[in-house]
Amino acid sequence: MAESNDSVFVDVEKIYLGGKEHHVRTGCGSVSVIVYGDQDKPALITYPDLALNYMSCFQGLFFCPEVASLLVHNFCIYHISPPGHELGAAPISPDDPLPSVDDLADQIIEVLNYFGLGAVMCMGVTAGAYILTLFAMKYRQRVLGLILVSPLCKTPSWTEWLYNKVMSNLLYFYGMCGLLKEFLLQRYFSKDVRGSAEVPESDIAQACRGLLDERQGINVLRFLQAINQYEIVLWRPDITSGLKKLRCRTLVFVGDNSPFHSEALHMITKLDQRYSALVEVQACGSMVTEEQPHAMLLPMEYFFMGYGLYRPCQLSDSPRSPLSPSCISPELLSPESMGLKLKPIKTRVSLEG
Repeated sequence: MAESNDSVFVDVEKIYLGGKEHHVRTGCGSVSVIVYGDQDKPALITYPDLALNYMSCFQGLFFCPEVASLLVHNFCIYHISPPGHELGAAPISPDDPLPSVDDLADQIIEVLNYFGLGAVMCMGVTAGAYILTLFAMKYRQRVLGLILVSPLCKTPSWTEWLYNKVMSNLLYFYGMCGLLKEFLLQRYFSKDVRGSAEVPESDIAQACRGLLDERQGINVLRFLQAINQYEIVLWRPDITSGLKKLRCRTLVFVGDNSPFHSEALHMITKLDQRYSALVEVQACGSMVTEEQPHAMLLPMEYFFMGYGLYRPCQLSDSPRSPLSPSCISPELLSPESMGLKLKPIKTRVSLEG
């Protein structure tokens, strides 16, 4: 077994949208991390949903000027891709051990340790939200806050279990076929975005479909199995019991047309109500970051105010020291002070244009 100082290597030759790609070798294989911004700033790590990477899951959010100014001004962004989901990834060997969700959470701590990061802000979408929530449970001292988009926390419903089973079979026998991509688009987007016989498919869905063409079927299958497998059956572990133990503030977004809408409602009832809030986005599917990223701006602004972070028009100097919960005023730790209500609030959006 290699020594610890040989277990991590970095390739900074590839540059995406101003960020640099690092390949960090961990105990469960190599993981791609795109680092964007000033590494002296506080860290925000992202983790995407099944079959996605930062390009297909968070690009819309960072292309929204107001949201981008809020995030990039205050944070250095670390986009972590699931194993084999990075741009240009080769097929993972079937002989490689299949990671568990605990292994994926442990990969994140290895990434943080490599970059010398302390406590970080986390943002994840659906499967990525599940992994980051598990990470926050295992390594509570390393997480300052969670921003979860259409998160998972329970064992799958029978409907989701059936969808996962069908997708697993499609991936195993046919790879990234057309029907598999239709299943994934239903997972990500509302019907209005996916289109119909009367309404053409939106640019967002078309772009996502094109990016899905770049995924390796075996890699997506392995991630699907990793996030759903418990012992020898395709059944995601329920992490509900650990939610009350989370020490960090949590902001949950979910589209009211998301297939995981009820899951998010369940999750918010299990979190400590003093430090959590739910934002329901109307006429939106699961991937709020792509479908309606502007709806995330105001809740995130209030959320970050609790850490003394503001949009650049409100703060002339960029923060350059790690965030510290000890500097947060107690009154800013409540949902009311975040500008959010304890009961779900609706973010109304226009469907014009």
